[in-house]
Amino acid sequence: MIQRLRKRAVVFVGGGLTAGLAARQMMGSGLDILVLERGGDHAGSAAATLPNQRDELRWGVRNGLVQNWANETYTLRHHPGEEALPVRRMEAFLPGEGLGGAANHWNGQTWRWAEYDPALRTRLVSRYGKTALPSDMTVQDWGITYAEMEPYHDLFERLFGIAGQAGNLNGQHVDGGNPFEAPRGRDYPQPPLEILESGQIFKTATRSLGYKAFPLPAGNSPRAYKNPDGMSLAPCQYCGHCERFICEANAKASPAVLLYPLLRKDPHFEVRLHAQVTGLNYDKRARRVTGVRFIDLRTAQEYEQPADVVVLSGFTMTNTKLLLVSGIGKPYDPKTGKGVVGKNFCYQVMSSVPVFFRDRWINPFIASGSSQMVIDDFNGDNFDHAGLGFFGGGYIYSNVTNGRPITTRLLPAGTPRWGSAWKQANTDWYSHAFNVAVHGSNYPHRHNYLDLDPTYRDTYGQPLLRMTFNFHDNDHRMSEYVTAKAADGCDDRRDTAAAPRGLRCAPIPDDSHDRRNDHGGGSDIQRRVTTSPALGCSQPLRRRCVGLRAQRGLQPDWTARSTRTAPG
Repeated sequence: MIQRLRKRAVVFVGGGLTAGLAARQMMGSGLDILVLERGGDHAGSAAATLPNQRDELRWGVRNGLVQNWANETYTLRHHPGEEALPVRRMEAFLPGEGLGGAANHWNGQTWRWAEYDPALRTRLVSRYGKTALPSDMTVQDWGITYAEMEPYHDLFERLFGIAGQAGNLNGQHVDGGNPFEAPRGRDYPQPPLEILESGQIFKTATRSLGYKAFPLPAGNSPRAYKNPDGMSLAPCQYCGHCERFICEANAKASPAVLLYPLLRKDPHFEVRLHAQVTGLNYDKRARRVTGVRFIDLRTAQEYEQPADVVVLSGFTMTNTKLLLVSGIGKPYDPKTGKGVVGKNFCYQVMSSVPVFFRDRWINPFIASGSSQMVIDDFNGDNFDHAGLGFFGGGYIYSNVTNGRPITTRLLPAGTPRWGSAWKQANTDWYSHAFNVAVHGSNYPHRHNYLDLDPTYRDTYGQPLLRMTFNFHDNDHRMSEYVTAKAADGCDDRRDTAAAPRGLRCAPIPDDSHDRRNDHGGGSDIQRRVTTSPALGCSQPLRRRCVGLRAQRGLQPDWTARSTRTAPG
């Protein structure tokens, strides 16, 4: 039988970055605050202490810090007319599980929005004309300006000790920073991370082409830092275990390090761990949420938690699912374009160009999640799109974040896939190669959205969230264009040939299920196999794609990082 608990003033669903920041703003108010987190506390656990923190198989490959896909996964299809099928293992969309959320295992890349991002539709229409935007590109303005958000960007950077080099101080451009940066009131609170050998190579190559490379803004602390609340970060060790890992040195900006230890000192603040929220109590007549229902995962007891205010502070998919299963808001309908819940689901478009240097020691094992050099010349609307046939873009950077032995296998095209020649190639190139990567935008499309699956349910008896998502023509054209720009800076600066031009992938049959791809999304096999893996998903019921990280083309994101993707 469900048990009713005492009423709280504010209940947060999800104990990650959003809940920590919002609860901090309420400190000292006397409000009774409760955070419900489905995972545990990783502090002092194997995930956060040596030697287990370095377990690449457990954390980097098997994703030990993320949502348990055996209990709750998503279904995926590429078009509204297809049947969606469950994803058995994710390589993207990695919601965290445990206090701190996905910010425990993020890379630390910390961009501000471009000044035009919050009003992107107005920007594109005013620059290119009312008929320039395709009818199925549902990009929209946000109803807020960058100037209104700037003080909060500044506060975040100081609370989390962000490292970087300003490029625009109060409208004055600063050498060494991002020339396309929106105006900021103050410089970063910490100087940039050390420039790696890969960054030096990238900086020299891009500046020879007239671009201005700058250090990537980083949530990895270059030195000991104390924030305005008195919370501390230690210096980064450049250990190469950022993405998908907790930082055992406490050098990565995380709410588990900088927010929750502070919040727990407040007698009016409480975190309840292992609490799986299954629904919201919604008074339709009053149009008001009056509380939540959750299961204690340790005892299987179900509770009702009344509240004056409920804040959905989980991952995008979690928040959307709770709204849908609770009947709050109008679900998006792609046929009519009406409804907002689940609309304009976006991700990112990744590609890369591998470069190899016999006489340069890259040493990829010496790196942090954000110790890269970057150019912003082809990001967003920083360049003229007239006549290009697409909108959006991406930043190009020297993508060295780790040299971990299982997944760091960057080899020249044509290398045998096994045997003594493969082993020798790994020996020859491990310390002499890296990817020049493109982190591209993904603008909203009318057929990319979230809703509830009518067939599949999770372990709690609720419908799985259904993802209808594909990369469309705009994404492919954008990726081809910006990846070619990345390749232009690499062609004369390597000792061996990189991957051939064009989208490439290596389709293999999946041996985890006896059904095969019956819903591939059209007769074009190239388009079909580059769409599913581009989501970063290992799809048991579809043909999938591997080996993309060393090839040009649409690729999975291996970092769960923050990114400037399309407003929607």
